[in-house]
Amino acid sequence: MTFTTYSGAVEKRGAMDCQQSLSSDASPNDPDTDFDLDGDTLREECGVFGIFGHPEAAAITALGLHALQHRGQEAAGIVTFDGHRFHSERRLGLVGDAFSRREVIERLPGSAAVGHTRYSTTGGTILRNVQPLFAELHAGGFAVAHNGNLTNGLTLRRELVGRGALMQSTSDTEAILHLVAQSRRGRFIERYIEALRAIEGAYALVSLTNKKLVGARDPRGIRPLVLGELDGCPILASETCALDIIGAKYVRDIEPGEVIVFHRKDDVIQTEIHKPFPPMPPRPCIFEYIYFSRPDSIVAGRSVYEVRKAFGAQLARESHVDVDVVVPVPDSGVPAALGYSRFSGVPYELGIIRNHYVGRTFIQPAQSVRELGVRMKHSANRAAIAGKRIILIDDSLVRGTTSRKIVRMMRDAGATEVHFRLASPPIIHPDYYGIDLPDRNGLLAATHSLEEMREMIGADSLAFLSIDGMYRAMGEPGRDPANPKYADHCFTGAYPTSLTDHTDIEPQPHQLSLLAEAS
Repeated sequence: MTFTTYSGAVEKRGAMDCQQSLSSDASPNDPDTDFDLDGDTLREECGVFGIFGHPEAAAITALGLHALQHRGQEAAGIVTFDGHRFHSERRLGLVGDAFSRREVIERLPGSAAVGHTRYSTTGGTILRNVQPLFAELHAGGFAVAHNGNLTNGLTLRRELVGRGALMQSTSDTEAILHLVAQSRRGRFIERYIEALRAIEGAYALVSLTNKKLVGARDPRGIRPLVLGELDGCPILASETCALDIIGAKYVRDIEPGEVIVFHRKDDVIQTEIHKPFPPMPPRPCIFEYIYFSRPDSIVAGRSVYEVRKAFGAQLARESHVDVDVVVPVPDSGVPAALGYSRFSGVPYELGIIRNHYVGRTFIQPAQSVRELGVRMKHSANRAAIAGKRIILIDDSLVRGTTSRKIVRMMRDAGATEVHFRLASPPIIHPDYYGIDLPDRNGLLAATHSLEEMREMIGADSLAFLSIDGMYRAMGEPGRDPANPKYADHCFTGAYPTSLTDHTDIEPQPHQLSLLAEAS
């Protein structure tokens, strides 16, 4: 089997401003009762994976989703097509829990598959929201997996329901199914592109029909999507680490605004490339480098690991103090701490040890015992920090509850000074593109001065990476306000798209469903 490529018609009608989605309305955790150190971390919506033409499509997709598990731990799903029927398995929980058994994979026959691993930002964690979502259209079945958030999802939902659409989930992704179904265009790809012109926000989509595997990326390229190849078969995935785990070859990044279609003709997998949007400056999400992507992934040609080390080195340039050891907050602070240590010359020590085998709900008794839970997941390495001045390095600060607990843990273990450094700028604006952040009132840096934050977390000093420093670490001279290279809106308020659901005069409904489900 050969794998050939040709360019399809380039469509330029219907330019749209790519726009944004729902943020979580979560409020800060109660620091006196919440002892989960993972409760104050950033979380993204999901990871996507697709493969076309491989006899082991389901098993390969399960492995790919396993590599993307860091992008979503609440639910996972796979849809396959065997040439006659579609097969779907969607489960709450981790990929390994749902798809590690042979009998599950055997229930997913076929040579084409799409998969999804989820952390919910729009729509709750209930089975009907687990992707890939599937619908039976006039031309056949259609499954879609979506990474990102639609910023006009609520507006579209209201319009679609008003026209008689029957919504079966509370996910913004379902609007895409209805838009494709209601299109009057002749060819499927024309209907698909018409649906893309109607949606706004951040999206990396992997879709499956009875004849095609389709990938699409929003015009700003906010969410990542890469193309790989395994045994002559095309693969689409959120990150390159999903290609590495299955031994696939990285081909290229899907371009912002690109729609790529794989189909079979005379036993040859062919590729159509459509570019239905006018070119616009890309604005990939900077948080892929700061937190979301796995350190061994390559994003837009850059090693995430090396970028995070560069963030740490720049942080040392900007705000170093005289200390004895550099201590990372595991796991996300490790590369930045290595860069900080290398540039500053201060020894790097594992002052915090993480236990990866403790479940989130292991301890639920009285508060006096729950306080011990913090040491079950993260414990101080007293030998590395007792009697020493330490500087803690973490990737970001959201509500501050985790930072306060860690500082207290370090002091309890005998650290004489505890300084705190963040390898990203202060987060002062909410996100609407698929990052689970609280509203502005729930962001510590948006409501407190630097000194107030320092006092709140109990550190001897506190500093963030500057915005220009972040750009310098990325190889830029600094941030150009007229043409920023990245989606850095959480730090600057400069959103790369308009925000339909958040600027409409008419309030948008927050209760999307009348049905409350037990699970």
